[in-house]
Formats: sequence, C-alpha cells, structure tokens
Amino acid sequence: MMSSKKNHRVCTIALSKGKLLPPSLAFLRRLKVNLPESFATDRRLIFDIPAEGANPPIKIILARATDVPTYVEQGAADIGIVGSDLLSEQMRNVYERVDLNFGHCRLVLAEPKEKKVAKRLKIRIATKYPNMTERYFADKGVPIEIIKLYGSIEIAPLVGLVDQIVDLSETGATLKAQGLEIVDTLAHCSARMIVNRASFKLEYPMIFNLLEAIQRAI
Repeated sequence: MMSSKKNHRVCTIALSKGKLLPPSLAFLRRLKVNLPESFATDRRLIFDIPAEGANPPIKIILARATDVPTYVEQGAADIGIVGSDLLSEQMRNVYERVDLNFGHCRLVLAEPKEKKVAKRLKIRIATKYPNMTERYFADKGVPIEIIKLYGSIEIAPLVGLVDQIVDLSETGATLKAQGLEIVDTLAHCSARMIVNRASFKLEYPMIFNLLEAIQRAI
C-alpha cells in the first residue's frame, strides 16, 4: 500500500458505518491493508492492524457517518472515508483529497406525484440536510421553512407535515414506491477520502504515499 520505513507512527482511519462500510473495506483490501475477516461480525469499533512489510501500523475506527468529519477535523483520525453529501452539509475544516468513485447517489428534491405544493408564504421542506437545502432555495430566491427529520423522510409529505423533501436517493425506487417524484437534483454524491490538516503537514510523506496508492487503486 505505502512505504514508511522511518516513520511507523500509527495511521488512524475513520470509516463510516452503514452503506459505505462494505465498499470502504473492499477498497482498503485493494490497498493491501490486512483487514481481519471478523469485520463483518465483530462488535468492536476500534481495530488495530499491525505493520506488515513496508506498511505502517493502522488503527481503524468505525463511527456514524455524520461523525466521521468531526473525528478527522479534531485530529482523532488522520484520514476518513465519508460521503460528499455530509462534507457539503457540515463544511468541516478538512482536506477533501480524493473522490473514491463508489457510494454514488443523488441529493434530490421530491414531492407527491398527485399533489401540488400547497400555497403558503413559505414552502415546507423536510430534510436531514438543512444547510444544503437552504443554499439551494436561497439561490432560487424561494422562501422555505425547514423541518429537520432523521429517518423515513419520504413519509412527511404523505401525512401533510411538509410540501416537499430533500433526501438522498440511489435509484429513485424508494421514492417512487411512496408515490413521490423527483423534481430536481441538488448534488451528485460519492465517497470521499478526507485528511486532517495537521496530519497532512506533519506526516506528509506517509499521507502522500497513501494518496498515491489510492490514486493507483482508483
């Protein structure tokens, strides 16, 4: 994966639990990281991978996707793999270095197919992405009221809570099954590798070697 004969400081990598974890692990294995098979069933959240050959020791931490940028920004992790949707939403102070070319999806605006948007002074939008939603509608000069939800967002317009939703969609099938249609796409998203700014400066050879290995793997 990378050579670091002189510097064997542990490199800490934060991975997102959930949908991004399987392709992230597969990607690390392509980089010759010797991951234990127990990843699939182990309940631990921290894994120590010993140095092997020219590869330095690695510590892998598993965290909620929303928390990975914080771990990297605050220096608890040198590197993280996270969706670009969260990076755009949180705007953390990290280096966004590489598009890893997996975890593709879209952040979309959707509404009930058979129901027009209610005539209000402000359109009511349910979303987990208030900042991206606010910027999108501000660019269009449309006043909105944001209702922040954390799950099953597609239900909100069906029960009259909101007029529209902004949420992630891979194929649009789930939205269609709920009688919703996509009105617009706010962003195309994918997995990104991010780097702590101090780690990038202080451990530049190690990080640079990793970046080169990732670029070759991509």
